[in-house]
Amino acid sequence: MTQQGYTPAFSRNDQSLLAQWFWTMDRGLLAAALTLMGLGVALSFASSPAAILADQSISDPFHYSWRMIVFASAGLTAMLVMSFLSPRGVRRIAVLALLGALFVMALLPFIGDTVKGAARWINLGPFSLQPSEFVKPSLIVFAAWMFSEAQKGQGVPGVSIAFGVWAVAVGLLLIQPDIGQTLLITTTFMAVFFMAGVPLKWVMALAAAGGAGVVGLFFTFSHMRDRLSRFGSDDAGATYQIDRASEAIRAGGLVGRGVGEGVMKRSVPDLHTDFIYSVGAEEFGLVLSLAMIGLYAFIVIRGMRLAMKLNDPFEQVAAAGLFMLIGLQACINIAVNLNLIPTKGMTLPFISYGGSSMVAMGLTMGFALSLTRRRPGAYEPGASLNQRRRILP
Repeated sequence: MTQQGYTPAFSRNDQSLLAQWFWTMDRGLLAAALTLMGLGVALSFASSPAAILADQSISDPFHYSWRMIVFASAGLTAMLVMSFLSPRGVRRIAVLALLGALFVMALLPFIGDTVKGAARWINLGPFSLQPSEFVKPSLIVFAAWMFSEAQKGQGVPGVSIAFGVWAVAVGLLLIQPDIGQTLLITTTFMAVFFMAGVPLKWVMALAAAGGAGVVGLFFTFSHMRDRLSRFGSDDAGATYQIDRASEAIRAGGLVGRGVGEGVMKRSVPDLHTDFIYSVGAEEFGLVLSLAMIGLYAFIVIRGMRLAMKLNDPFEQVAAAGLFMLIGLQACINIAVNLNLIPTKGMTLPFISYGGSSMVAMGLTMGFALSLTRRRPGAYEPGASLNQRRRILP
């Protein structure tokens, strides 16, 4: 026992795998992710009774809560297992997950379940699998690997391979169609490309191409035009979903109505998935809302700072991309709830109900925790993203 009366879980002289993991892991990032998962389970108990009103076949008011506990357990397991991996192990698992997810996505037009006009899920009995959720972290890791191989100048066409796989993923997403995931994956992929050391002129050219692509999507997909036209519309019927969510947030005030006292959630469609933020804001107020935003900000800022100090180009770019993915998805979901952008059908990381989303987020955080572990030589004084060789002339 120490002088403060505290006995550490592991001695620093302990050479076991678990002890090494404990002392090399960034426990602040791990604690933040666990806190968000805990909030997700807690908010599922607030949203489940109202969510089952839309499905009269469910009698248990906490049906979604019990399932959320299972999903959170699976996500936690994925996060912890992945955090034990070496950087090479992260690459291997990411490649396998990417290939598997792309293969399943290619089968969706033939075997997928169509919900609200989109074939994004495969029915696995009591559960549904959304493979695009697993493409996000695995593509980021794969792209970072390819860009780092291109830096070595050994003839590996890493940039071409990365863009080719990205194009395949985007094509399969547009077939579903899933515009929200397409934009999220593309934005994060381009950020990874920039962090890999691309000259500014390439970034500007890609940004222009991306803008042209968004315009093309607007004229190609009617549901995208409909969502944009409804955004900010005065037609109450066209904005019913987001109006109810906004009312729930306003009703919460500073400290909320109280546990289980929320009433607006009864009229918010998809409240336990895309609009779980509004449920928490109504019952627990601005205090919980800012706490959630603070946790996401902590994960992104602390994670990016650690990533920038890593020596290995692959580990730097992959870790930074993964933390950016978490932060960007959280920003999109919260912005939708606050009626700042059109609805995207995107979950709030670690908090929204959904098995595929929770496990994929566990995978994402597990990869990031693994890559930022304090291994011998991983962090050297003076290492920074700006000291690496560019991958393009």
